Amino acid sequence: MNRRPLGRSPLSVAPFAFGGNVFGWSVDEATSFALLDAFVDAGFDLVDTADSYAHWAPGNHGGESEAIIGRWLRRGGKRDRVTIATKVGKWVPRPGLSPANIAAAADESLRRLQTDVIDLYQAHQDDPLVPLADTLGAFARLIEQGKVRAIGASNYSAERFAQALDTAQELGLPRYECLQPEYNLVDRAGFESALEPLVRERSVGVISYYSLASGFLSGKYRSVADLGKSAARAGAVMRYLEPRGLRVLEALDDVAAGHGATPAQCALAWLMARPSVTAPIASATSVEQLRELLGAARLSLSADDIAQLDAAGAA
Repeated sequence: MNRRPLGRSPLSVAPFAFGGNVFGWSVDEATSFALLDAFVDAGFDLVDTADSYAHWAPGNHGGESEAIIGRWLRRGGKRDRVTIATKVGKWVPRPGLSPANIAAAADESLRRLQTDVIDLYQAHQDDPLVPLADTLGAFARLIEQGKVRAIGASNYSAERFAQALDTAQELGLPRYECLQPEYNLVDRAGFESALEPLVRERSVGVISYYSLASGFLSGKYRSVADLGKSAARAGAVMRYLEPRGLRVLEALDDVAAGHGATPAQCALAWLMARPSVTAPIASATSVEQLRELLGAARLSLSADDIAQLDAAGAA
């Protein structure tokens, strides 16, 4: 498995990240354990979660995903084979990026994860009410204490992310080594216009979320009638059922046929081939589905394949 550096941090990861938002939501604990075992046994390592996952599920309060990962780590003894990424700042009980909140949230995440160190600790969203120097200083203390190995950020604008990088350099603080943006074949402009040039210039890693556009790029949803297959995804997928989205599916079908692959594999392989992307994040609810997605890492798209997909997804 070819590993990729995560920015300038000491971390390197396989080119696919498992999205832990499904743990304690659409998959139960036993299935979560089976998915994590299959993921790691296949040679992959980066598991992305957050303190807020999965608060939206009935009966949940948040922290469920981290707790399931923690119990899996305790049971399986595979801590040295996995890179754990979690987040702070978006969960209602632990909101924002003040130093006090970051310190308390990190300790709580460590307890739920049942580990001594978080490999990648990410600001889940920007907090304009807290000076960047204060936020980065809090992360620096966690690194100094050995509780965190590297830091990253999600849902930052290009302007604020650049300010954060500049602040870290000016004050001699650890910088965000990773950016987590929404990015896929049908959601491109937000990343490609300003964030992508910035991360490439500054050698920042990227782990993209919504890599399959809420399942749309799997090809499962091609008409309004198909939305009935998943009530949970219907609202998110509906916006892609327009000419450009359907054009992307046609291109994915064509490229997939040429490789004996699936549209989802080709959509992920397109992301993996993007020079700026370290590892796209995607979730699975069954081991069979996970194995399909992992096949993307073995798929080598040609320059013509990438050009075809680029053209289909162009605005």
